[in-house]
Amino acid sequence: MELRRLEDRSADARAIVRINATAMRAAYADLLPEDVLAEFDAEPTEEQLRAFADRLREDREGIFLADVDEAVRGYGYVRWGEGTKAFVGEDEAGLKELYVGPDYWGEGIGTALLERGIEALPEHVERLRLETLAENEIGRRFYEARGFERDGSSTFEIGGETHPTAIYVREL
Repeated sequence: MELRRLEDRSADARAIVRINATAMRAAYADLLPEDVLAEFDAEPTEEQLRAFADRLREDREGIFLADVDEAVRGYGYVRWGEGTKAFVGEDEAGLKELYVGPDYWGEGIGTALLERGIEALPEHVERLRLETLAENEIGRRFYEARGFERDGSSTFEIGGETHPTAIYVREL
């Protein structure tokens, strides 16, 4: 496995979109309605892809990809400073996204991406926070096994419906 930063290529953006869509569909199949899951399109238009790639490039310091078998199989995305969620404090960072293609779950890719993201954080960051759907058992087990503790709750709107979320924190 090779961990690397996001490169200025549409191929990386396309891989992130594909992994996000397939992982979301697998992880949330029993939590979200099918029409909502269908919105996570693994094959975006070129225009959508360009717009997404431009947004990713702005945060490229905190985006890491895992290459396995000469293809991107997972990615992690940490943010700090401006642009984080309201529950992320000044001396904290947020884990915005961490997804691995379902065919590669359980092979250590997610853990490697998480740890690489933590290594990239500035020295002043003392905690890493994240938010996940409260009913996301896959995510809950993954994060708790890696030292995260539930620290709060909130709600998130997806597909016009409000879903409860769990906020987790890990001391660094």
